[in-house]
Amino acid sequence: MIRIKLSATCAAVVAVLVLAACSTTIKQSEFGGDITQPSTPADAKTRARIHTELGAAYFQAGQMPVAVQELKEAIRIAPDYGPAYIVLGLSYMDLKEDELARANFEQALKLMPGDSDANNNYGWFLCQSGKPQESIAYFMAALKNPLYQTPQKAWLNAGLCSMKLNDMARADEYLQRAVNLDPNQAQALINLSLLRYREGRLNDARTYVARYNKLVDPTSESLWLAMRIEHKAGDLGAEQSFGAQLRRAFSGSREYQDFLRGNYE
Repeated sequence: MIRIKLSATCAAVVAVLVLAACSTTIKQSEFGGDITQPSTPADAKTRARIHTELGAAYFQAGQMPVAVQELKEAIRIAPDYGPAYIVLGLSYMDLKEDELARANFEQALKLMPGDSDANNNYGWFLCQSGKPQESIAYFMAALKNPLYQTPQKAWLNAGLCSMKLNDMARADEYLQRAVNLDPNQAQALINLSLLRYREGRLNDARTYVARYNKLVDPTSESLWLAMRIEHKAGDLGAEQSFGAQLRRAFSGSREYQDFLRGNYE
């Protein structure tokens, strides 16, 4: 599978929570930005929600110890507040604390069995922890909810995990569904390009990688894939153009070394 930075965990937080609008004061955070400090309402669920939103903000900023502290406080205030367990699971997943991540995801699902974000995030955890076969059922469960606001994320994750299973037919179907819902889904585009390249469907592969390279800054992987597509298609001029870009931007990359050795496959 092509190596790309997969931001599913961070993106999942956005689907679950946004910063609270009921804030009253601002404090300077450790990472140089401003984190909103909320007022303190009496209702336990509201307080738990605000601590969870703060935890999500710190999670997205990469401040995991503070995120965990805020999320644990949310759970202390309201032990039955499911979203806090989701974000705490994501935080522990980022910290490579797999057992703690699993326990929190499972508690979130126990409290909210039909919640799409809980299912999608637990599925991604399973896929990343060596259980891609088990993960697919959770992505499908997430997609059962007709009110799920970001189904393209579950389709994307299902496609990526199907690639890990070497189930390329389903991977293609799931990734295509993600792109149909969100034409700018970069991770789906680059992986669809790879699948179509392997199938010999070079026009499709060329189209998808070109869209990817317009959406985001080209990577060594995307330039190398584009170069291999043109090599297989016999377009020497386009191949040399991508090769020049690869040399200028990523001369130390594994992909450039493969190019120098002529190892196109």
